[in-house]
Amino acid sequence: MSPLSLPASASRTLMTQLIFPLDTNPHDTMFGGKLMEYMDKVAAIAAMRHARGQVVTASTDSLDFLAPIRVGEVIEVEAFVTWTNRSSMEIYVSVESENLFTGDRKKTVTAFFTFVALDGDGKPVQVPAVRPESEEEIKLHASAPERHQLRMKRKQDRRND
Repeated sequence: MSPLSLPASASRTLMTQLIFPLDTNPHDTMFGGKLMEYMDKVAAIAAMRHARGQVVTASTDSLDFLAPIRVGEVIEVEAFVTWTNRSSMEIYVSVESENLFTGDRKKTVTAFFTFVALDGDGKPVQVPAVRPESEEEIKLHASAPERHQLRMKRKQDRRND
């Protein structure tokens, strides 16, 4: 039996990666798809830490590329669970890049991922609620129900197309 709620910090996951030429396009900036792969992996780990079980990606939204990431920079991809429904979890993912020579850091990408927890038969299973603690966690948790409703509406609209 899972606990009633877990702190958002229990799911917090951080990946640090050095960006090489093979990670980039002809402009020497990172391929968006490669970055999305890293973001999905970190979000999945955060979701599994919260659910303590298998998860699948259900949606990605508000993926905003704010600044380019260049060859030789380091990125930190961070994720944590912001909100839960019965079996789904919203995960906030942010990416910050750093020029190791100057120390300049900037937020480069943010997104929300939704994951669904699964049991051994691949059926959705209930997850604990999330307990926000930091100012950022509280703000994202408070605004999550509205994002959830928008996702549900978008999903329904697509089914009706």
